[in-house]
Amino acid sequence: MASRIVPLVFRRSARSATAISRPQCRGFVASSRVSSDALHVHRDTPENNPSISFKFNDQSLKLIDEILKRYPPQYRKAAVMPLLDLGQRQHGFTSIGVMNEVARLLEMPPMRVYEVATFYTMYNRSPVGKFHLQVCTTTPCQLCGSDGIMKAVESHLGIHPGETTPDKLFTFSEVECLGACVNGPMIQINDDYYEDLTPETTISLLEALKASTEQAAPDQKGTLTDPDKVVKDGSDASKTARGAKVPSPGPLSGRKTCENLNGLTSLTSPMWGPEVTREDL
Repeated sequence: MASRIVPLVFRRSARSATAISRPQCRGFVASSRVSSDALHVHRDTPENNPSISFKFNDQSLKLIDEILKRYPPQYRKAAVMPLLDLGQRQHGFTSIGVMNEVARLLEMPPMRVYEVATFYTMYNRSPVGKFHLQVCTTTPCQLCGSDGIMKAVESHLGIHPGETTPDKLFTFSEVECLGACVNGPMIQINDDYYEDLTPETTISLLEALKASTEQAAPDQKGTLTDPDKVVKDGSDASKTARGAKVPSPGPLSGRKTCENLNGLTSLTSPMWGPEVTREDL
């Protein structure tokens, strides 16, 4: 009996010694750094650091007064999201200076504003081009050919997701569902949706946008934004520039909304009513 117990004791003591010798610590990060980590941190850059102050212009201040009227005085902090969006439209992106100014106006700790700005991807915390291309690659759009749209943008502009063209006209992003699944594949350019795309119509759209900026005056901000970087509605986005017409937002396939391209396929017979009866009765 003793001969059986002694080896067991030695084996257990050996395992205990091995466990004690292991370092009882672990790193804060167990995986390699990924590009999405940039969503949650801030790193000072020459164009985005606390030393660059930001102030809302007179037009934005009038809009802020209207926005704050929607909230009771004790809930002014709830206006942080629309004010960040307004600052981004004026400044071009949500810099640390924009966040600090919003915190000052709403009398809230800057960290609370940082938490909001780093949570929502709608806030661009680094500079973007005049036209921000956001291509949806979620399952419905992917089944309809979003991979072809991605390749068309990459080959035509020579950039990859997360990059900006050297002329600062286009910034290319790959995003998740934008809610236009029935008209996929689609792309969001600034605030406008362009749907039912093909690689050919996508390239034509990019060429038309570029042509519109070549004709525009130097102080203009492009077809989709006015001089104060306030996005226009879709009706202002369709115009002719050097022979290239910028299409209006919406489906580029010819349909108005999301109706069947083949026309009505059901409920095509006359509706029954008091004046219509079956002939066999």
